[in-house]
Amino acid sequence: MLICRFLKKRNKVFQQLSPIFYIFGEMNLKKYLYILEWLPSYNKGFLKNDLIAGLTVSVMFVPQGMAYALLAGMPPIFGLYGGLLPLFLYALFGTSRHLSVGTVAVSSLLVLAGISQIAEPLTPEYISLVILTGLLAGIIQALASFMKLGFLANFLSYPVIAGFTSAAAIIIAASQLKYLLGFEIPRFSALYETFGYAFQHIGETHLPTFLLCISGIGLIVGFKKMNKNIPGPLIVVVMSILLVIFLKLEQQGINIVKGVPEGLPAFLLPEWSLANIKLVFPTVLTVSIMGMVETISIGKVWEAKHKNYKIDANQELLAIGISKIGGAFFQALPTSASFTRSAVNSESGAKTQMSSIFTSFLVALTLLFLTPVFYFLPKAILAAIVLLSVKSLFEYKEAINLWKTHRGDFWMMTATFIVTLLFGIEEGVLAGVVLSVLMVMYRNAQPHIVVLGQLPNTNYFRNVDRFPDAIQIPDCLIIRFDSQLFFANSLYFKEFFEELVNNHGTPSLKGIILDGSNINDIDSSGLKGLENTKDFLAREGIVFYLAGVIGPVRDRLHKADLIDKIGKENQFMYVQDALDFHLKRDLAKHKKWAESAIQTNVEEEEEKEEED
Repeated sequence: MLICRFLKKRNKVFQQLSPIFYIFGEMNLKKYLYILEWLPSYNKGFLKNDLIAGLTVSVMFVPQGMAYALLAGMPPIFGLYGGLLPLFLYALFGTSRHLSVGTVAVSSLLVLAGISQIAEPLTPEYISLVILTGLLAGIIQALASFMKLGFLANFLSYPVIAGFTSAAAIIIAASQLKYLLGFEIPRFSALYETFGYAFQHIGETHLPTFLLCISGIGLIVGFKKMNKNIPGPLIVVVMSILLVIFLKLEQQGINIVKGVPEGLPAFLLPEWSLANIKLVFPTVLTVSIMGMVETISIGKVWEAKHKNYKIDANQELLAIGISKIGGAFFQALPTSASFTRSAVNSESGAKTQMSSIFTSFLVALTLLFLTPVFYFLPKAILAAIVLLSVKSLFEYKEAINLWKTHRGDFWMMTATFIVTLLFGIEEGVLAGVVLSVLMVMYRNAQPHIVVLGQLPNTNYFRNVDRFPDAIQIPDCLIIRFDSQLFFANSLYFKEFFEELVNNHGTPSLKGIILDGSNINDIDSSGLKGLENTKDFLAREGIVFYLAGVIGPVRDRLHKADLIDKIGKENQFMYVQDALDFHLKRDLAKHKKWAESAIQTNVEEEEEKEEED
């Protein structure tokens, strides 16, 4: 009601607040506090959609939050804490209108994998270290935002992420076996040991627990098939609680959640010391990296789908970092972007970040009034919710697609999958980062270089391997280099030309035209490689021509005096002009080379630098 009244009076209110917004703008707060961008234009037409979306996501969040907390080795209540301040803070700072943050399966697994090596899950020490992990991960992400490092998320390629999450799906499933089968399974360092122990002791399965978990999975799937809008997990949670109460299933050995603290979490400073920071830092790094990738990639999915807003990668890092920092002071699990809840938020018609504020408010109401109900919630049902989330994480369809379309990416995905399964979560993330960087370096170190020919009766030049009819001039080769020319490939560039000349034979080869239209940048090593190539060709009696070089690269050539060394008369705007000149067709036209082929802005840049 208060929000409705506020929206009805919004015009008057914003007129009164306009001086404050002006001050915020002068203080540059609007740049970081993104709510100041969208709240002034918020209208009551959005209210119904945001309220419905917020309610729908909160219904989904409550059972998921508790289940993922259990997955992280934490009491279930800490998962619900992740739906309070983190969600609210993201709504204030985040640029995505549909992204929903909170406890998620992958982050929970990362926490369990790292912190369980230091302390026993569910103990006060373990809980303290998990909260500290969230705080430090948030600080790292916020610092990455201020340092404009959002682009680093692009270095973890999708095949690597798919390989990691697919392995994580299996590890998550293994962690839920004890809740599915109803008997305790010791913690093993190797995954095969967990499955081996479960298989050897399969006879100890507690049948009521197993049937309850399987029934929960079946019901949730059934509700989803009936209607996607039915909150299956919540209905199954309520049904299971009623079954435990009326059939006294606890007395039959069904393991239940039991004591769930009532009310909102108190403000509490995370316990940190240099010793503890050193202990949790490897986990902090993995949580930070995966959080960055998840948030930016999921945000871009909904940006592409709705096409009516743009997300800012660096602002997203700030938002997710601040949400973690704020959550740590109120005992929340490390949070991240949830793909499933973001999808529900979008499909439910959310218009702005206000939907996340509504979700946060409704989770708070749950904590205030409904936590005693969760006393009788079976852990087998929470395991059912977690096991169903595994299906969306296992990217078998992506593996099939990569096998068909790009074998290199398939093997990269497979390598990440195997490393994660055999050596662990943190090692898998590290392997993924290393593989992604190595793949970028490899592809840039040996980029695509092709020999071009002229298509008959046209001015178009294409790869002779793809276009057999393309015409090649016997004494002149046309080469296209499809990458930046820099330290990693400058030697490869020079060696390619040397091999080309040796294979072709210098007596018959009089000229080489380099189509530079795809060379988007060049560094000092690239300049040296280009000069060495030109000198090598000159020694072989071959004229070196440049065509189609873009402006920024021409500026670098000018600063390195390569324009004069190559010869102004040997540089052209188009490959056709260079070829005509070489063949001395219409020689009069080429007695004067085109100024535009060597035009630079170096002088203007130097004047601007002097003014600054």
